[in-house]
Amino acid sequence: MRSMLPGAPWLLAHKSMLKVNQPRKVSLYGVDYVMWKDETGEVHALPNACPHMGAMLSEGWCETQSDGKSVVICPFHALPFDAAGCTVLPGSGKKTLPQLQPLELMIQGDFIWSYGGHEPKIPIPKVLDEIVEQYYFVGYTGDRSVETDLLTMLLNMHDYNHQNGTHRDLFRITDVEFHQFIDEGYHSHAFYDMPTAPYTLTEKLRKPDLLLLPTNIKAHLENHFPSLVIFHGEMPLGKAAQCHFFIPEAENRTRTYILLFGQAKHPAFRLFGSTYLKFGQVVIDQDADILSKLYPNTPQKIKLNNEVGMDWVRRNFESFPDVVAPNLSK
Repeated sequence: MRSMLPGAPWLLAHKSMLKVNQPRKVSLYGVDYVMWKDETGEVHALPNACPHMGAMLSEGWCETQSDGKSVVICPFHALPFDAAGCTVLPGSGKKTLPQLQPLELMIQGDFIWSYGGHEPKIPIPKVLDEIVEQYYFVGYTGDRSVETDLLTMLLNMHDYNHQNGTHRDLFRITDVEFHQFIDEGYHSHAFYDMPTAPYTLTEKLRKPDLLLLPTNIKAHLENHFPSLVIFHGEMPLGKAAQCHFFIPEAENRTRTYILLFGQAKHPAFRLFGSTYLKFGQVVIDQDADILSKLYPNTPQKIKLNNEVGMDWVRRNFESFPDVVAPNLSK
């Protein structure tokens, strides 16, 4: 359990990821839950195993009650469970005491956070509230589980040298020119440039989406340990905040997805939202692919320049929940 950092907050979903009255399975700390959104917009979560015979509630359906709220129905014997985990047994006509312990959720606007039933050890970052005030929501993409532990996932996301390897096929990154890392405990910033090899005109005409890729990607990553990395991008038509999230589903399985926010300088910027989401999907797929091809327990005998982000992850991981000052060279 220590390897999954109990006491950290995890963003389980954005409300847009939940369809009304459609159960969805989410996992945290090795436990599966059923989550659903009712017609009033309220979100609920219960353990996913029906207390009768263990059927997955997420494979069932929802029914709306007279107050607009809904219950989730077990697909095996059609037992209904309300948000408190109570049911009504056939023929009784009477609600039982809670049979399932609801997962505690912290709803902040459209953001659904949870500590997974553990005592909070670090606060929920406020940065998403600030982004919502300045940007419009474009959408989500790349929601998938990766067969890797949380630490390996975070090291990959803070490895600033992997861009011209893992993501070379799409972006044709030729180099990583690292400039600065600002270390503020559980909050940090990384700044670097990534020159790219240009696509030919013929290639761009075949795939017009490529016209949106810059010849030099200026990266500003804002990091909130352990669950969030924000890629701040600026383009001629607007700005984007691409938010990458990480959730420890189990010891060796980590979920990741992207929420994309935009700020248009020109009306045309809004037209490209789906294209930027496609690029985000490719990034996550490429990261998942390389993570499936690692021997994670291999001793690191070689150290590259600019591994400061990885060092930041390791230090915070080892000291969690305490914040330890970085060991800077003289």
